[in-house]
Amino acid sequence: MIRLQRLNGQFFLLNALLIEQVEAIPETSITLIGGKKIIVKNEIEDVYTLINDCFGKVGVLGSVFKKGGK
Repeated sequence: MIRLQRLNGQFFLLNALLIEQVEAIPETSITLIGGKKIIVKNEIEDVYTLINDCFGKVGVLGSVFKKGGK
């Protein structure tokens, strides 16, 4: 789960495994596997980091795919 903030300032947890796509248009828009879209205050780079940290903790990412290529 990743902790995100809605546009109204409310925090919520999202299952990162359900994320299909993240866009910055200009707000950060997250599209889930089922097609639902969520707009959040978090910057796209922050969402990227949260997702990768989450995947790393549960063992979904290998060490080859860490940010920076190292």
